[in-house]
Amino acid sequence: MILCALALMGAAAVALMTGVKPATSEGTGIFFSLRGTLIEAGPLSALINVAGILATGGIMLALNKVFSYVRSVTHLFVSAFFLLQVAHPSGLVSFNTGTLLCLVTALAIMPLFSSYQDRHSQRSIFLIFALIATGSMFHYGFLVLIPAFLLGFMNMGVFNLKGLLAMFFGLVTPFWIVLGLGIATPSDFVMPQVDGVWNLASKSRMTLVLASLTALLGIVLAVMNLMTIMNYRMQTRVYNAFFVFVLAALLIALCLDFGNVAIYLPLLGLMVAVQIAHVHTLRTTMQYRYVFILLFIAGCIGFFAINLKMS
Repeated sequence: MILCALALMGAAAVALMTGVKPATSEGTGIFFSLRGTLIEAGPLSALINVAGILATGGIMLALNKVFSYVRSVTHLFVSAFFLLQVAHPSGLVSFNTGTLLCLVTALAIMPLFSSYQDRHSQRSIFLIFALIATGSMFHYGFLVLIPAFLLGFMNMGVFNLKGLLAMFFGLVTPFWIVLGLGIATPSDFVMPQVDGVWNLASKSRMTLVLASLTALLGIVLAVMNLMTIMNYRMQTRVYNAFFVFVLAALLIALCLDFGNVAIYLPLLGLMVAVQIAHVHTLRTTMQYRYVFILLFIAGCIGFFAINLKMS
């Protein structure tokens, strides 16, 4: 994991020095816009972005120590997450919405998992959906989290009438505050621009290939892990179901909103990394299981090199 973290920092430095263009999105938010980078591209922006990615990995590692959603003690999912970020160098050179979305999701997992079978989790529900609503005001990509966390809370066994009201007020309150204070007006409302994967002419080929292979890998590994994880105790199954919900929501979002692929790629990488850890730890008796890891590392480095050459 430490080596992969160093590789991530090195890849960001190389991408910055070779002039790789930062990842941007084509979308806006409900009231405001985060089309470009959150901080003007440069060494400071790249440093904050890498710190955000490292923080996301650290949070997921800490969560696993508390909730044990990957039952074996392993840092592999964090290492895989870092490597998948290396494969997309344009997402490393500036602090962008994709990194922020990934970090927000990791932070929101703690109150979600802590609410397991706690019928008094309305504060957690309100907090998470208020956070999502706030993010959606700046970029529509945050809306992908609504169905994932809704299903997550339902699966936790805590979603009753009070939970439904908490979700409703969580989604409404940020807009109520922003409109009430005059920070935005109804005339500032911007409709989302749907640019699906079928419009391939305007897409970067390498980004399309990377997103497609990452999504395909996530689907295959999730299916492979399904039957084994179904034998886990209920609480662990519920935790891992949430990662599948996020993965499914991201796959739909990529198909319908591929213009914002740079926003979804970091979070997609995080979800796939969890599945990679499961595959590796569930099959301890399988021969040559390290071959897959070596091929995965080579593939990520290969994508990094090709993207550098094409930049």
